[in-house]
Amino acid sequence: MINGIIGRKIGMTQIFAEDGTVTPVTVIKAGPCVVVQTKKESGSDGYNAVQLGLVEDKPIRMKRVSKPMRGHFEKTGGGVPPTRVLKEIRLDQEPEAEVGEQVKADVFSDGDQVDVVGKSKGRGFAGTIKRHNFSRGPMTHGSMNVRRPGSIGQSATPSRVMKGTRSSGHMGHERVTVQGLTVAKVEADDNLIMIKGAVPGPNGGLVVVKKTAKQKG
Repeated sequence: MINGIIGRKIGMTQIFAEDGTVTPVTVIKAGPCVVVQTKKESGSDGYNAVQLGLVEDKPIRMKRVSKPMRGHFEKTGGGVPPTRVLKEIRLDQEPEAEVGEQVKADVFSDGDQVDVVGKSKGRGFAGTIKRHNFSRGPMTHGSMNVRRPGSIGQSATPSRVMKGTRSSGHMGHERVTVQGLTVAKVEADDNLIMIKGAVPGPNGGLVVVKKTAKQKG
């Protein structure tokens, strides 16, 4: 059974229970996806997985696809149109799905625990205080070291900056996985999954929702 799906983060909203309890949720437009390729441990690949393609409202034309990817989609026998987004979902067992089969939000149900993978929001260039939570320097007595990181060099030995030294630089836009989230509600007809809490990435960003690898006791 396929245990994951590709989607796009729409935004956050609230769900009200009958007793008035409010639950903040993130809405994800999950799929529909199509199976582009299957991989089996008993075959040449050596592991079990399915490759999913995200079917979007505005399909991509074949002439806009690179030659290698065009050949990849032609291997499906013409049953799968080209998609912009391809993701591989690892499976515990050999996939029973066939190429061209659709995967929708109903692979999940209310109460399921999931892991969500996405790219965090890009913050651009950031200093050490914002990027690494450094403390600032003194702001009185003529100090000129308020937000500067301070000395990072060494003495005569080893006379260099050590690898991995935290410094200013590009912040965000990194792969982030949030584990153990709970599916609050699934609206299969609209391909919507509502997940309790926040998930990584900006609105409109791509995410992969998978059955959690670490079940909570």
